[in-house]
Order: sequence, then C-alpha cells, then structure tokens
Amino acid sequence: MPYDPTPVEEISVYPLKSLAPLGPWQVSLAHHREHHLLIWITRGQGLAMIDGSRRGFSAHNVLFIPARSLFAIEIGRNCIGQVLQVPEDSPLALPRKAHHLRISQAQDQNSLTALFEAMHGEQAARATLWHRAMLSYGELTGIWLRRQIHDAELQAGKRSAARRLTTAYSNRVVEFFRTGLSMAEHAAALDVTPTHLTRVCKAETGKTAASLLTERQYHEARRLLVESNLPMRDIADQLGFGSAAYFTRFISQHSGQTPSRLRKEAKA
Repeated sequence: MPYDPTPVEEISVYPLKSLAPLGPWQVSLAHHREHHLLIWITRGQGLAMIDGSRRGFSAHNVLFIPARSLFAIEIGRNCIGQVLQVPEDSPLALPRKAHHLRISQAQDQNSLTALFEAMHGEQAARATLWHRAMLSYGELTGIWLRRQIHDAELQAGKRSAARRLTTAYSNRVVEFFRTGLSMAEHAAALDVTPTHLTRVCKAETGKTAASLLTERQYHEARRLLVESNLPMRDIADQLGFGSAAYFTRFISQHSGQTPSRLRKEAKA
C-alpha cells in the first residue's frame, strides 16, 4: 500500500453555511480562528470585516483569512459559496495577510471552481493517497491565490495610516482579548487616544474599537458555553472577568439570556 500520512488536522472543504452551524453569531461577531480560511463566493452578497476594514462582497469574490486574523462576516440570505480550511501549521505556501479579491476573468473563476470540485471529490471518495491529493490541490490553490494577489497589488496603492492602525488594533484584540485589557489601554499601547482609535475603527470597520473588543470576548464566551462543559466560573476566569456574576451580567446584556440558558438551548 502506498504511504499516505494522515495529518493530525486535515485540509477540508465545505459549504459556506457550515461556517456557522449554530447560528449567524458564529461569523457575524468579530473573532479569529486557529486555521486559514479561503472563502469562494459563487452567488449572492454580504459584508466582511477583514484586515482592519469593512467591505462588501458578491459573486466571484474571494476572502482569504489567515489563522489568528480578526474577522466578521455578514452573509446574505441567498449567498452561496465554498470554504477551504487549512491547518495553521500546514506546509502550504499561503499568504500571511488577509485579502479580498474580485475575480473578474472567467478563466480564473473556472480554475478556482475546478480546484474546489477536485478537492470535494477527493474528500468524498477517500481513495488511496487522498490526503496527498488534498495537499497537492491545496498547493495549486495557494499558487492560484498568490498569483491573483500579485496582480491585484500591482494596481493597488499603499495602505492608509487609518488602515494600518485598525489592523494593528485588530491584531492586539486577537492577542490580548482574554486579559481584561480595556480599549483605552490598547489605545495607549498603540500611542493614540481612545477617541482617535474609536473614530478610525468606526470609519474603517463599521464598528467602534470598544465594540470589536466586546464582540471578540462575547464570541469566545458563547463558543465555550456551547462547545465545552466548563463551569461558568472557569469561563469567566479564562476571559478576564472579575467574577462569575460579572460574566453572567455580560452574557445577559448581550444575548438577553443567562449563560446557562444559552448552553442548554445549544445542546438541546
């Protein structure tokens, strides 16, 4: 039998709707994931916040979101797409920054669609050496992506100071959201005032700086409530809340329900 190593975490492809099986909050709240995502939109439209800015997307758009990048997506009702999920430690040569690309050429659209279809086929059949096939198609997808980015960057100018600030703040939210640091403390670390950071974040992302931080904490809280059996006190400690009572008030304020109720409904 040919050697076919099985990675600890596999490259996988799945429909766009599977990004949020428990509800829209799983993608609409600002958060990050521990794997790379390449999202190919084939129909419909929506809004995405990636790389420190908010932008609309529609059919034949690609969103590339590296692992540990802050993002949020509002998916339109009729939006259809596919997702390639790649482990953070994958050997595939993928970009380090988030990108939003509009793919206008039919040949390029067909090429990416064909790569997704090939990966779907390998994943479904699981024939001999299918893991190697997924890696090979994933590498080809990475090459396709980097070529598209190269062409787009030739036409684009430098990022504005505002974009650089929101990207830096987004990176800090990802790194420190569990520590209990306030938005003002993040602003001080970035050498700007809270007012300036708030104004720039609102203009670039459609959300205030405080909202981005709160959403990241709230998303993680809901994730831990539905994906783990950790006691409320432990979740509160992990997210930097002073007490379980404060954590309960935080969840109730943003969801209208107690943490125990959210957990019960999700696992019903």
